Amino acid sequence: AVIVPVGSKGGFLPKQLPDRSDRNAWFEAGRDAYKEFIRALLGITDNLVEGEVSHPADTIVWDGEDPYLVVAADKGTATFSDTANAISEEMGHWLGDAFASGGSAGYDHKKMGITARGGWEAVKRHFRELGTDIQAEPFTVIGVGDMSGDVFGNGMLLSPEIRLVAAFNHMHIFIDPDPVDAGKNLAERQRLFDKPQSSWADYNKGILSEGGGIFDRSAKSITLNDQIKALTGLSKDAVTPDELIHALLKAPADLLWFGGIGTYVKAAHESHAMAGDRANDAIRVNADELKVKVIGEGANLGVTQAGRIEFALRGGHINTDAIDNSAGVDSSDHEVNIKILAAEAIREGDLQADKRNELLADMTDEVAALVLRHNYTQTFALTLAEATAKEDHDALERLMEYLENR
Repeated sequence: AVIVPVGSKGGFLPKQLPDRSDRNAWFEAGRDAYKEFIRALLGITDNLVEGEVSHPADTIVWDGEDPYLVVAADKGTATFSDTANAISEEMGHWLGDAFASGGSAGYDHKKMGITARGGWEAVKRHFRELGTDIQAEPFTVIGVGDMSGDVFGNGMLLSPEIRLVAAFNHMHIFIDPDPVDAGKNLAERQRLFDKPQSSWADYNKGILSEGGGIFDRSAKSITLNDQIKALTGLSKDAVTPDELIHALLKAPADLLWFGGIGTYVKAAHESHAMAGDRANDAIRVNADELKVKVIGEGANLGVTQAGRIEFALRGGHINTDAIDNSAGVDSSDHEVNIKILAAEAIREGDLQADKRNELLADMTDEVAALVLRHNYTQTFALTLAEATAKEDHDALERLMEYLENR
């Protein structure tokens, strides 16, 4: 496995936020709360001083030595890496600016497109197993996200053969029922990706196929034309935006690409409450209603685990989100390890401190290649495991019992 999580999910709650109308003040209050949170974490974490483990002062230590602590960008804190690293260096944490990856002296995942590229390796393998080369043969896609997003945006630029028939985010619904000119569509998606803070509303409607359109999710109702009815299977002349999205998730396509936040597919036996995403209860579908061949979970938890199993048992090709979007975390791991090694080289006099960032930048393409190789081999290992699953049944059962009893 590429990613074996050993850690925890943390959070913090700013209690005295200013009025939301002042976005800068709101943001800075959130950052101040984050600083307090990070200082608290480092204040109870072991450190390394000249190669020796040092416990924090004025503490009773019940566990073993554990100086390795890194934090990862997540929802709401994705731009806080430099803030966390400044605190790490201020408090003398041995990792320095390797504490939080992806800062100004680290790898920019969106610029590298690494999370989407890693997920695309998984998608390509699924289709190869179905006898399709998606880099050379046309295929249809329904997606969650928009072109300004890292995973959705980068993902929808990775093949010249993508026929994006529908997508949605929290603001808009994009529909292009029969996208015949893949080249024009790709160029337009690239334009939106390059445009700061773009949305589907910026898409050139003049190149949409007949019946296509960009619809506002805040609309009371959306009038359906014949092409959208044919795509979705809906017979009504007008539906709410949520009803349209619900139908699009069940529409036939080759690939369902998750690049936005939310859990949109559950198993038939699960309640919506079990999906743990109340905001999307109205649009969520059951896995046994899907008409796509492949699911790519570039975003986290697009499908519940029971939903994945239900989809796979019906012949669908799917991994898990931890497999499909591991490349971002993998890149961060490489960055942290390179910085640790570089710090040692600087201490030994083998590397000039002002040359380290230059070295990191020079290694960007090589790091990306190593990460993508991991995605390729990890999905290959899953394919081999699936092929021998019947023969390995007893061994797998023993493994499950062992893990459950740990």
